[in-house]
Amino acid sequence: MSLSYEARKKKILALLEEDERVQVPVLVENLNVSSETIRRDLERLDREGKLKKVYGGAVKTTPDSWEPPFEQKTDINAKEKRAIGKLAASLVEDGDSIMLGNGTTLIEIIRHLEGKKNLTLVTHSAPAMLLAMELFQGRIIFIGGEMNVSQKSANGPLAEAMIQHLKVDKAFISAGGVSAIDGVTDYDLDEANLSRIMMERSQMAIVLADHTKLGKTTFAHICALKDIAMLITDKQCPEEWRELLASRNVELLIADEEEPQ
Repeated sequence: MSLSYEARKKKILALLEEDERVQVPVLVENLNVSSETIRRDLERLDREGKLKKVYGGAVKTTPDSWEPPFEQKTDINAKEKRAIGKLAASLVEDGDSIMLGNGTTLIEIIRHLEGKKNLTLVTHSAPAMLLAMELFQGRIIFIGGEMNVSQKSANGPLAEAMIQHLKVDKAFISAGGVSAIDGVTDYDLDEANLSRIMMERSQMAIVLADHTKLGKTTFAHICALKDIAMLITDKQCPEEWRELLASRNVELLIADEEEPQ
């Protein structure tokens, strides 16, 4: 009798813990299944962020713990970020209060709020605050605290305490990674804590993540997939992730990429 996927998964991950690398022929012999079944299992585990599939097998993966500086991130997947930000902005309605986490994708929301009336914007991101002062027509509340100079954001106990005093309609959160197993994660523990509080202090939590973040786990846990109402990503989102999010009752919005104006 062949093992179920969950049973095979446990054995594969246990072997990875021992040797940090597994080969398809060895798994075929150990699990008594076909090489095609093993390859499908490895592909699925790769999507879940539990290992890294390589030629002939897989290697152990570790959480990505380094985040590029804010300025460097601005140019990464810029087209996708513009499209995701524009789509996210379309969800904001007249009279809304919104929280923006820290991230280069979230800044794009501010560029597309023109014409919206009676808005309140809450953010701990210095670049978001500065851009809002230039373009935004509503009320701006900046959350202060200890500054993370590399990421240009305020966080820590003071920022968390300020957020606890507020309640908003929608929170837009940036993710370092989104995994089927580990949920939504970020690189920095303080940023992750603040994102979690923002979600708790909102009526609707919306995560923005381009396709490169899917199947990826970073250092600090924010929440499980079931705790978000919606994920906005770009059109390169794999079909497997569309099916996975539907099975977790997470609404998925796909942004069409546009050329810059």
